[in-house]
Amino acid sequence: MSSKIKYKDIPIGLAVSVRPQTHTGGWRSFMPVVDNEKCTKCGLCVIYCPEACVEMTDGGIEFDMDYCKGCGICENECNVDAIVMEREVLVG
Repeated sequence: MSSKIKYKDIPIGLAVSVRPQTHTGGWRSFMPVVDNEKCTKCGLCVIYCPEACVEMTDGGIEFDMDYCKGCGICENECNVDAIVMEREVLVG
């Protein structure tokens, strides 16, 4: 029997946390910026993020920029326009 987790075995709400992450933060052109005052904590950005780099916290949402590829899906799915994609500024 395989020790790999199959999607049917993952309880609803945990799929994001067990998804393997790929370090992508070094090559994105745009990054998500959230206005936590507008955020309703609906969780759509968490559900739709293909890299599982969005986390819901008590203060709103936070992005793990080491894994964000800047695809903009979170911005597209946000119903209240709390997330905007801004051009990444290279430092150094």
